[in-house]
Amino acid sequence: MSVQEYLDKHMLSRKIEDAVNAAVRAKTSDPVLFIANHMKKAVSSVITKVKARQILDSRGIPTVEVDLHTNKGVFRASVPSGDSSGTYEAIELRDGDKGMYLGNSVAKAVKNINDKISEALIGMDPKLQGQIDQAMIDLDKTEKKNELGANAILAVSIAACKAGAAEKEVPLCKHLSDLSGRANMVLPVPAFTVLSGGKHASNTFAIQEIMILPIGASRFEEALQWGSETYHHLKAVITEKNGGLGCNVGEDGGLAPDISSLKEGLELVKEAINRTGYSDKIKIAIDVAATNFCLGTKYDLDVNFPNKSGQNFKSAEDMIEMYKELCNEYPIVSIEDPFDKEDWEHTKYFSSLGICQVVGDDLLMSNSKRVERAIQESSCNALLLKVNQIGTVTEAIEVVKMARDAQWGVVTSHRCGETEDSFIADFSVGLATGVIKAGAPCRGERTMKYNQLLRIEEELGDQAVYAGEDWKLTL
Repeated sequence: MSVQEYLDKHMLSRKIEDAVNAAVRAKTSDPVLFIANHMKKAVSSVITKVKARQILDSRGIPTVEVDLHTNKGVFRASVPSGDSSGTYEAIELRDGDKGMYLGNSVAKAVKNINDKISEALIGMDPKLQGQIDQAMIDLDKTEKKNELGANAILAVSIAACKAGAAEKEVPLCKHLSDLSGRANMVLPVPAFTVLSGGKHASNTFAIQEIMILPIGASRFEEALQWGSETYHHLKAVITEKNGGLGCNVGEDGGLAPDISSLKEGLELVKEAINRTGYSDKIKIAIDVAATNFCLGTKYDLDVNFPNKSGQNFKSAEDMIEMYKELCNEYPIVSIEDPFDKEDWEHTKYFSSLGICQVVGDDLLMSNSKRVERAIQESSCNALLLKVNQIGTVTEAIEVVKMARDAQWGVVTSHRCGETEDSFIADFSVGLATGVIKAGAPCRGERTMKYNQLLRIEEELGDQAVYAGEDWKLTL
């Protein structure tokens, strides 16, 4: 085949001429680079390879990382994991070999990506997120993704989403906004973890975490500043009270002193907020995670006290009275999992009081069927969204839509075992969830999310909108 025949066969002469004309119109100072980029854009992107590996999360436990290749680049994603897997969430596939990472290695999930998922996705358009996710769901053939592993499927799903955004030449948050059908993007209010307890810390505090929400800030950048200042004031308050040993931190970066009661913890946080000078602009949220200290129908708030546990049980009715008193005394605007994960009755009743937002985490597990039930029964009024409990970006978008249609609030959440991936930051903006829960304003795997939100706000410029006082964003 001659050169001319080759040019004619692939219509290269026309394509090169179009590229040169575009360079002339653009009056580019580097025509070679311009023409190269112009030609690259003219080629539709397809997935050419998917390569997975095992890495460590923030707790030193294995998780999955993926490099998804297209003919236009390589796009990386890694997935987090929680301290436990709920009955109703997608299955995180681990090897179970006690001789490797105490049974926590993810070699099987990695192999499933490299041997099965990669082959199924090669040649697909990364912009078609729904088709990519459905192809993996069809390949898995199980309701909870226990064949391939939700950790394997989600890592690929997120990497494909990043590739799709790059192909469209838009920010990831904009691509997610397009996928969800939303017209507006909103910077979320950060729910900073400032005190950690429960399963996230080795202290006496049964409550999982106390968070602060800088809803009175004008921009996300300002909210981050207030969160950081409050965190450091709280560290000083605890040091003054308990000494330096009182400032150990939990898995998500929250300070973890020994605390005798929820009220004592709230007093510490209140004092820290007062020291910032933003008292009327910073609100408080609590993640009770009550399932962790529920014994039958009773709650043991002294469960972490070796000499006191079992001596001071509270009934669900006692817990309701406690919440009512605390919400009256402190600026609490949101309580997560106030009762056991199967106690629909008391969660519904407490929610009906309208005292504060009631968030379902263990109650819902981001499971569409449980969300649907909670909507029908008015059991709570906000969803804690953990993408890895669902297993694909598409399904995560759909469950957020369910919550929004029910006029619920949505909190985009991290997990205690996090990675350096900042995907949930873009997700929270693109779907305008109103609140993001990504841990304390310290530790790299947590600040990665907050720093990405700073970049998004900067990139949006005058178009940036911070949720602020409208943090519930139920419309």
